[in-house]
Amino acid sequence: MQEDWLAVWLGLATLLVVVLGWRPMLPAFKWADGSALGGVFSYANGHKSLLLCTILLVMALPGALLLGAKAVRFAAGFLFVYALSWAAQFIAGNATMSYWGIEYVIFALILGLFVSNVIGTPAWLMEAVRTEYFIKTGLVIMGATILIQDIIEAGFLGMLQAVLVVMVVWYFSFWLCKKMKLDDEFTVMLSTAVSICGVSAAIAACGAIQGDRRRLSYVASIVLIVAVPMIVLQPWLIKTMGLSDVVGGAWLGGTLDTTGSVVAAGSLISETAMKIGTIVKFSQNLLIGFAALLLSIWWSMKQPAGADGKRERPSAWVIWERFPKFVLGFVGASLVFSLLVDPAIVKATKGTVTGLRTAWFAMAFACIGLETKFTDLLTMENGRPLVAFLGAQTVNVVWTLVLAWLIFGGYFFAVPKV
Repeated sequence: MQEDWLAVWLGLATLLVVVLGWRPMLPAFKWADGSALGGVFSYANGHKSLLLCTILLVMALPGALLLGAKAVRFAAGFLFVYALSWAAQFIAGNATMSYWGIEYVIFALILGLFVSNVIGTPAWLMEAVRTEYFIKTGLVIMGATILIQDIIEAGFLGMLQAVLVVMVVWYFSFWLCKKMKLDDEFTVMLSTAVSICGVSAAIAACGAIQGDRRRLSYVASIVLIVAVPMIVLQPWLIKTMGLSDVVGGAWLGGTLDTTGSVVAAGSLISETAMKIGTIVKFSQNLLIGFAALLLSIWWSMKQPAGADGKRERPSAWVIWERFPKFVLGFVGASLVFSLLVDPAIVKATKGTVTGLRTAWFAMAFACIGLETKFTDLLTMENGRPLVAFLGAQTVNVVWTLVLAWLIFGGYFFAVPKV
């Protein structure tokens, strides 16, 4: 829980100084060919990169020390993790990668996996492998980009599809995982990931139930690996099946796991598909905090039976102790930026906030790779989690297509105009 609070204060402090006027110049990563590399590797961009690394290190160090890290080892490891995250954003910044929607999180994971499985992650580097600390900080900052206005924009149809997708797919996945004889911890993380929005939802679920980080790394890895072919295949299927742009966009938004991948896949179809997909994805993202709250309460109530066969219900204090505090930071940031911060300031700071969130996320996914072994992915629970995920994702794709066709196809509601 200390890690949660540290992430909350770090994330909120970041947002506060940004609102007060601190807007660091963020490095650029966009490039199309060799002729454009000069901008990425220019002195000015290098200076921005080093400055951002220093800022993030200074911000993260106090919390890391409170978590028991050794300052020198953490600082050295942090530089290496940041370098991996920088390289991942550089690769993803290529125009071809952007076109196909292959995002930095995938490359950060791959680079981390390469180090872990080919070179070997040294002990000194593990001091800075703070996956949950980094990503929870990023999630708090992410709250400032998900506003009440987005809920209004998502509208009734987007929220209706999101709720129906999450309810049906989550319970089917839960049932399938139990049939595959997976325990509750693995089942909850996997079901939440496949039904809501991938890795971010899995991390929220892991925090809610205080889950095993190795299992979280496993779930995150298979989510990202499975997502890559979907970005390419779904737009092709939409065109092949002759789906309308609105229905196709709603299908993309309900099945692809990140907003960036939805935008990329939608852009392969049309502007309308991209907009509808983004609105639906926003709707599902908004359910992260609500899901984490329900999971934390449910998990707290799952007490083992005593000698007399009765279950002792935890007190409100126990539930509060187990509740993932970073969710409070996420919700708080969303409410403050929605209701209290001047819209002009929200608009002016959006680029900075998004850039800082991306920096924390990129380091977090590099850390996931650094602490994950390929052998774990292939042998953990004899491969049953992978089979369960693929089965649940198949149902997710089919069920979401049916809902998109019924809700956005003009059969029960007017087709939205965007």
